[in-house]
Amino acid sequence: MLLEPDERTISVEQQRKHVEQVLSRENQSIFVAEHDSQLIGYLSATGGYYKRNKHSAEIVIGILQDFTGQGVGTQLFMAMEEWARQKQLHRLELTVMTHNKAGVALYKKRGFEVEGIKRHAIVINGQYADEYYMAKLLE
Repeated sequence: MLLEPDERTISVEQQRKHVEQVLSRENQSIFVAEHDSQLIGYLSATGGYYKRNKHSAEIVIGILQDFTGQGVGTQLFMAMEEWARQKQLHRLELTVMTHNKAGVALYKKRGFEVEGIKRHAIVINGQYADEYYMAKLLE
């Protein structure tokens, strides 16, 4: 989501090793959505590395444009939240561009709340964009 198309230089083998590394930790996972054997979306949950933040996970989600608005994101979040509760995680957090109305709506629907704004967080086509910090506490 952060990278421009020409910035993605990771090989398949490097990606495989990254996935293995993610899955080797108790508080990290990757969830995928497929349609006709094609990857159409993913959600990664990256848990903290230290005693003081192991209870939290940073969420990144991506869904192919042709499949947005069809419940794919909701299903990925439901699977991730069930896993997070099983792993006794307490805090889920993410960032989203403030102009991404569909993303913000999905996250709010899933119980995330805006905790702050990161001003001029990224540059898109030469223009600065703000991001919301959002989080959800699991009971």
